[in-house]
Amino acid sequence: MGSKQFEELRKLYEDQTHKYAEWRGTITEGFKKWLKGEKIYDRDKERISLYVSEDTKTKWEDFKDSNKYSTISALIRDSVDYYIEQKSDFLSGGLQGMPEKTISNISHALKEPLTTIKGFSQLLLENYKDELDSEVLSTIKNIFDQSMLLENKIINILDNIKTEDVEHQYDILLIEDDLVTIRLLTSYFESKGIKCKGVVSGTKGLEEIRGGAPKLILLDIILPDISGYEICKMIKDHSKYKEVPVFLLTAIPGSEVEKKIAETKADGYILKPFDFSDFEILFQYI
Repeated sequence: MGSKQFEELRKLYEDQTHKYAEWRGTITEGFKKWLKGEKIYDRDKERISLYVSEDTKTKWEDFKDSNKYSTISALIRDSVDYYIEQKSDFLSGGLQGMPEKTISNISHALKEPLTTIKGFSQLLLENYKDELDSEVLSTIKNIFDQSMLLENKIINILDNIKTEDVEHQYDILLIEDDLVTIRLLTSYFESKGIKCKGVVSGTKGLEEIRGGAPKLILLDIILPDISGYEICKMIKDHSKYKEVPVFLLTAIPGSEVEKKIAETKADGYILKPFDFSDFEILFQYI
């Protein structure tokens, strides 16, 4: 076979199969089989078909062809690179440009199922440990541990979200992971001439308190890191901060909250959904 004919056949093979006829100076096995007239299987398509539906594969194929990708694998590699780049931007500050309501919805979509999974796995570990098969127990322990890791990731993201800052001196510290509620209440209190600062986790709330006690603390019970009940007990058991009024803010039924009032030493509570008139009781402390 002459060199010109070889080049023509190589080009034809590569155009038809999107595979190399020669790799690092060596003729590929696929090209050799093709020259003999043997059928060449597209491993790229075979691998993809194992993991996605025919409809998805068809969409990928159409996108690949219309955007001039040689193979689906090339498309996937490009897609993964793009995803990594976008995710890096998202975690390093991309949240700041998103609407607060969207961020709030994301945090709740993550937190609510996680709270259930973590809570039930912890309940099983604490109360039914001796009744569970060792393999089942190990699985539940792993679920609980993974829930804790995921919870910490969510907390780190929430803690990096910057809410609207007010001056360092403020009257009310609002510890609440819902950003829409933070914006709503800070605006309401400002309309009354009261300065309020909102933070999105218990950890941040405790940092604020250590930096200087506010006149009053408005505290959500269900937070992504520390229970509001626990935070309230920490505040009320501390000699320096025990006189600071703490009002719980929650969607938990009032009958359940009342059971915790004596234990937490909270000064009161306000239920969600709230009416602005519910907060008038706080004005006597400001």
